[in-house]
Amino acid sequence: MIDWIADYYENIEKYPVLSQVKPGDIKSQLPEIAPLESESMEQIMADVNSIIMPGITHWQSPNFFAYFPSNSSGPSVLGDLLSSGLGVQGMLWATSPACTELETRVLDWLADMLQLPDKFKSTSEGGSVIQDTASSAALSALLAARERKTKYQTNETGTRGNLVAYVSSQTHSSVEKAIKIAGIGKNNLRLIGVDENMAMQSDLLETAIIDDIHNGLIPFFVCATVGSTSTNAIDPLTEIGKISQKYELWMHIDAAMAGTAAICPEYRHILDGIELADSFSFNPHKWMFTNFDCNCFFVADRSALIKTLSILPEYLKNQATESGAVIDYRDWHIQLGRRFRSLKLWFVIRNYGVNGLRYHIQEHIRMAQQFAEWIRSSDEFDLVAPAPLNLVCFAHKNGNEFNRELLETINKNGEMYFTHTVVKDRYVLRMCIAQTHTTEEHVRKAWKNIQKTAADLTLTDPK
Repeated sequence: MIDWIADYYENIEKYPVLSQVKPGDIKSQLPEIAPLESESMEQIMADVNSIIMPGITHWQSPNFFAYFPSNSSGPSVLGDLLSSGLGVQGMLWATSPACTELETRVLDWLADMLQLPDKFKSTSEGGSVIQDTASSAALSALLAARERKTKYQTNETGTRGNLVAYVSSQTHSSVEKAIKIAGIGKNNLRLIGVDENMAMQSDLLETAIIDDIHNGLIPFFVCATVGSTSTNAIDPLTEIGKISQKYELWMHIDAAMAGTAAICPEYRHILDGIELADSFSFNPHKWMFTNFDCNCFFVADRSALIKTLSILPEYLKNQATESGAVIDYRDWHIQLGRRFRSLKLWFVIRNYGVNGLRYHIQEHIRMAQQFAEWIRSSDEFDLVAPAPLNLVCFAHKNGNEFNRELLETINKNGEMYFTHTVVKDRYVLRMCIAQTHTTEEHVRKAWKNIQKTAADLTLTDPK
């Protein structure tokens, strides 16, 4: 299997980046009932090659520029393999002390690498935990905020429909889902307007909070974004943080993709104001070369989180837990069971080193800035939004339908894959340059492909 994976990475550019199969193609080749007798690994891998591989969109291709990345790397794959081989269920310290203590140490490393305030480290009243995704981190933060605001009564009596949360119109949809799951209700989620850079307008946030208070409602939570999904917009953390403290709201920062950039000292400013936050999360599985799933969730007051989520049935009681001398991470998130995810993160940080991670992040940003400059210099394309880091949002001047056709034509030819968003009713093309193995040559080739395809479409359809 290791040889197969190694061969896959050597040949990955031979595959169309976006899977070209049609709905149902894969399922139709699979038996309707499970095999009654054992089948050989050779048979299984033959079907992997003939059936599964045509249905794979190759996220690890250096020509993958879509969405935000879901990166991997050699050391991460090996760390994940070791985790699978050990088969640890790390719900309690006692169920594998190394699983807990390695996670605590590695996350403290990350706090230092990102220059986070000391309150987010395990040596303080806060701390951190590996979640599966930023969606789960946002839900955990929201629940803790709900309980802190109601003095932990909501877990006992349920919600009363008077709690209100705030996000910008650009905040990831996972927060809306968390609002529904937590029983707050979509009608109690306020979407705050954004400025010309697509960042939350703090004055509108404060106005909304004041209005809700006057109407007898209870503001309790705000989510600020560092690197929004559509355009990589960065909300004004300091202003939002001061408002949150003034009105006693829990401030959560979602930096799922862009947060990794703060490992580089020259980009640490994107987290200015984080000292005012109650929680913060980012995904090493997006831009720190650690394969899915791996979200790092930091809280300033771990007692609020633990008190919200902890339930201790008799079958989980043990001497180490009762001593109070250990961390039981099962109390830090929604699920009980947990894998040994810190191994892959540990492997990545040690194998690359902090300076190696910085180099690759800096290169991705450099290439994105070069791509943005090509857009600015073009007579056919517009830069639609600021490009502070590694995402470039642009559009051809021929209009929305042309841009849609341009995107679909390029993605169908299989040489690269990128995606779109809509900004102020404009169909916008997104190039996220962050895949582990992407080089400047891949970016140059992508730009030539975009230019040539646009020119061909203009000739066939001058409109």
